[in-house]
Amino acid sequence: MERTIVGIDVGTTKVCTLIGEVDEADNICVLGVGVAPSHGLNKGMVVNVDEAAKSIADSLEKAERVSGYTIEAAYLGLAGKHISSMNSRGVVAVGRGERYITEEDVARAVEAAQAIAIPHSREIVHVITRSCTLDGQEGVRDPVGMMGFRLEVEVHIVTGAVPSIRNLVQCVENSGVMVNELVLQPLASAEAVLLPEERETGVALVDVGGGTTDIAVFVEGSICHSVVLPVGGNNLTNDIAVGLSTPFAVAEQLKLKYGHALPEMIDQAEMIDVTAFGEAQVQSIPRLQLVQILEARAEEIFAMVQEEIKRSGYEGLLPAGLVLTGGAAELPGFKELGREMLQVPVRIGHARNVGGLVDAVSSPAYATAVGLLQWGLRCGSTERRIPKRASSRWSELYKRFTEILKAFLPHV
Repeated sequence: MERTIVGIDVGTTKVCTLIGEVDEADNICVLGVGVAPSHGLNKGMVVNVDEAAKSIADSLEKAERVSGYTIEAAYLGLAGKHISSMNSRGVVAVGRGERYITEEDVARAVEAAQAIAIPHSREIVHVITRSCTLDGQEGVRDPVGMMGFRLEVEVHIVTGAVPSIRNLVQCVENSGVMVNELVLQPLASAEAVLLPEERETGVALVDVGGGTTDIAVFVEGSICHSVVLPVGGNNLTNDIAVGLSTPFAVAEQLKLKYGHALPEMIDQAEMIDVTAFGEAQVQSIPRLQLVQILEARAEEIFAMVQEEIKRSGYEGLLPAGLVLTGGAAELPGFKELGREMLQVPVRIGHARNVGGLVDAVSSPAYATAVGLLQWGLRCGSTERRIPKRASSRWSELYKRFTEILKAFLPHV
């Protein structure tokens, strides 16, 4: 009997649902992929519950149809400008040093670290243990089984706005799916793309999605700073739409077909066709004009990333540099621009340690969804679920309706 894990990445531009099967060796095989256009969301936050719920339901149904499983519960990615984080410390006395530290002692220290003032409008999403200090000895990874008098634990606390979280969860539950756990999207992406040595030496994961840019800084194997910036790939598209006076859909096509982040790589004589508002005919403009628009916004994104790294206190202390994920990371020249501006190594992150429909999820745009499966494997419940054959939700409703009808009209 195999165990199945489901991850739902609800983004500003798309909703992606992945169904993974875990074998006895704890290897994940992706069996179902469901991608649907995202509606009713803005910068990672729900602005229309009905539209968002329908987008999620469409994604779920596609994944079920491909895999042959019925989705009952899932790990849900969380982002949005309402997310904030902080580091906190908790200290407890272990005793007189005559006994070994237990998991209960660590739990008491973590609980003490959570004793911070949090507004009623916010709730804690994650409490991640970063490191422990035992009787002044820093850098203790796991104090359980050690002997000491004073245990200090440093944790990374992620909080979010209660209404925003509740609205997102409601949209998923409206589709008949229970939320196993909320997972901060950059944490999920990190599960999929970061190497252990990168986490250890120091790295910043930058997930540039459609509506937000999610940042997570890892040092000495654990997260020390996380933030969600309200800017993303849609801003690049919107700049093109405004700068060239063209519809948003046309601007998106231009970005995908002719986009580049480095004007010096473009032939100044190259021309492209653009359909502008109110114009009956297609007009030709230099491709360089389009690229200069994209460069300006890309530079702004990297400037904001650099500022957040400064705020984390680890500027110049990230030997592994940046790992880029998200759909915007695939913009030609984007990686090179980041390397030039921040003067650190930059690479594109692709999902690792996953089998099955690998080709369908190899793009950096699916890093969060794959990471949700890996988070569920590493941090989730060990409960095994029996897979069931999937059936259309409309078919289920129709079946129930006919059963009720037969109860009242036996001859039907």
